[in-house]
Amino acid sequence: MESLVNEVIKLGAIRKNLEAKVFGGGNVSRNYTNFNIGKNNVIFVREYLRNEGIRITAEDLADIQGRKVYFFPRSGKVFVKKMAIITPSILNIEKEYTDSMKVETLSDKIDSL
Repeated sequence: MESLVNEVIKLGAIRKNLEAKVFGGGNVSRNYTNFNIGKNNVIFVREYLRNEGIRITAEDLADIQGRKVYFFPRSGKVFVKKMAIITPSILNIEKEYTDSMKVETLSDKIDSL
């Protein structure tokens, strides 16, 4: 995000004129809530934009569905299509991926000593 903001400023954008449209952060793996990536992404993007002074002009965040986002840069228009509820096979793929990213906690580190 920081690289993106810096690049558009290098190309001539004026920081105070920047605005954001944010979409996503759906908990598409709603039966697997130990590591809610969507919620963490929503928290991150809102905090980052607030800290950078970039106002959010449109959003569709959280919920349980994935989205397909169509962005038209010349006009700034965005169309969002909510996807069908996720199938069990996709849920299994997401769970396997999340399990592979297990974060080592402080108690894990202490236990390994």
